[in-house]
This record gives sequence, C-alpha cells and structure tokens, in this order.
Amino acid sequence: MNTSSATTFFTRLLASKGLPLLIAGPCSAETEDQILTTARALKAMGQVDLFRSGVWKPRTKPGGFEGMGSTALPWLQRVQEEIGLPVAIEVATPRHVEEALRHGINVLWIGARTTVNPFAVQELADALAGTGVPVMVKNPVNPDVALWAGALERLERVGITNLAAIHRGFSTFAPSRYRNAPTWQLAFELKARFPEVPLICDPSHISGRRDLILPVSQKALDLDYDGLMIETHPDPDNALSDAAQQVTPARLAEILAELKYRYRSSNNADFLNKAEELRQQIDTADRELMEALAARMALVEQLAEYKKENNVKILQMDRWQEIFTSRRDWGAKLRLNDPFVAKLYELIHLESIRKQTEIMNQPE
Repeated sequence: MNTSSATTFFTRLLASKGLPLLIAGPCSAETEDQILTTARALKAMGQVDLFRSGVWKPRTKPGGFEGMGSTALPWLQRVQEEIGLPVAIEVATPRHVEEALRHGINVLWIGARTTVNPFAVQELADALAGTGVPVMVKNPVNPDVALWAGALERLERVGITNLAAIHRGFSTFAPSRYRNAPTWQLAFELKARFPEVPLICDPSHISGRRDLILPVSQKALDLDYDGLMIETHPDPDNALSDAAQQVTPARLAEILAELKYRYRSSNNADFLNKAEELRQQIDTADRELMEALAARMALVEQLAEYKKENNVKILQMDRWQEIFTSRRDWGAKLRLNDPFVAKLYELIHLESIRKQTEIMNQPE
C-alpha cells in the first residue's frame, strides 16, 4: 500500500492538532436526546475530534439491543450540523454504506466481526469505491494480522486511501483481565506494514471495564498511537449495550487530564548521547545473546545425534519440566519477568524439538 504522499482526513487532523486524535461517543445511538446530550458535552470539552456511535449493532447472540438502525441517522446529522462534530459510524453491508452516505455521515468504520470475513470486506470496498469517504478498519476478532492488513489492502485496491486502523484487542481463550487481549505486538506488525496509516487504540473494547480505560490509554500513548476511541455515555450504567466499558463525559475529561503526553524524542544533547551509548550496549548484549542461543542449539544437535544412535525418543518430559522450572527460578533470582521467561523457554523448547526431529528423521 502506498500512502507516503497522501494527505488524508486523519493526517490533516493530526497535523493541525499536534496531539493524538480523540474519538468519543456512545456505544449505541439509543435516543435522540441521548445522542445530542452526549455530543454537546463532548463538544464543550474542546478535545474531541470525532463523535462515534453505533447505529447497526451486530450482537453475539440474538435478542439483545441491535441498534436503532436508520432511525438514528437523522440524530447524527444534527450532531454534525448543529453541534459541529464530525460523526463516525460502523457499517457492515453495502446497504449500510448507502444509507450512511445518503445522510452525510463523515467517517465510516468496519467492525471486528466484519474484518474477519474477506467476502464482506470486499463487498464493502466495492460499495465504497469512488466515494472518497474516510474509513477506519478495526482489527479482526481473532488474532490475525493478515486479515487486518488484507482489509486495508482491499480498500486501497479500489482507490480508498483515506484510511485509519483501530486496535480494539483480540478474543482469546486464555484467562485475561481484559475483555479483548491487546496483544500489542500484532498492532506493531500492522504499523510496520502500513507506517503511513494512523493507528488508533480502542481502550473501551480492550478493557471491557471503565476502570482500565486510563491505563490502557496511557500505554497506547506511550507506544506512540495516533489516537484513542473511548466510548462515552451520559448514563453508562443504564446503557443498552456495553454498559461496563462506557464512561460519562465528565469522567472522560478526568481521564484526559490524567494522561501524560510524552515526546517522541528529545533534542537534549545529554539525552541523545546517553541513549546512543545505551543502545550500543544493547546491541552488544543482543549479539552475545544470539551467540549463546547458537551455542545452545549446537548442543541440542549433539544430543539429538546421541539419541538417534541409541534409539531414544526426542521428548523427555521429566527433563523438560526440570528445565522449565529451574530456568524460571533462575530468572526470578535475576529479577526477570516470570511470564517472559516462561514464554522464552517455550519458544526455545519448540525450536529444540524441531531441530531434534530434523536430525532424527535424516536418512542413514
């Protein structure tokens, strides 16, 4: 995707503001009064760049509140025309696109449940071709960067370059304090592929709890995200969808006041010199680390040869459990993060098994 010279709705906002973008508004448009009350409060804050609201709400199970649909679109037109906030909504079908554009909605986004389906994304791309409307693409529900990147590429192929990506976290079967595990590395991978596409964090959907919105937002800013999307409702506890993760406009103002905006770098000579010195030391440590890993794998290869000569199986569970336990103990004494050490040795073990399998299955 080539957007290196493109000036988009999102990059213009970033350039004029000089701070990360802020997208806020309720999970769902419930009533006209609710929408206008929220929008007026957000406009008064003077920090919101884009008003968001769900109109069509695909729910996991039938029977829940699935949005007001087209009925809500005139309410959002009033937000644009009377209150002066640009509006963004989710679209999931070509009909949604048609109705949104007919009502002059400023920005559209493709949701996580749609991004996961290339057929649906292509239908939306075809419907959006030639419109020039800005489009945001949420990550797919499952942790798959290829699907996320593919959605952006499908849009770009039909001439849509006015794009942003939204990181809203990923579903996981593993226990987590989050509603959707952030799995930050996947967002970094997308950013590496599309460096010119603004990356926006959705701490509401990542956290699933309003008390986690501040720390998730802070981490996103520290990781140089281009904006935040925070669900905001005048009466969150009685919201018709996602009540637990929405905050009042007053609480949103408090969160914004507590956030720390850090510099990407510094012109301070002492900082630059010390940072360069430390980076060189890190480079040296990394090279030594690679050499140590290579030496370990050479020993694994020798062990595999002996196992093969003596017709011994690859996996020795008692030995693996001893390694996994002892290395975590060693790591704890060196004040290394335990989950990091555990994950590291899981990867080392997988590579050891791969190498031993390769050697054991070589023809005589």
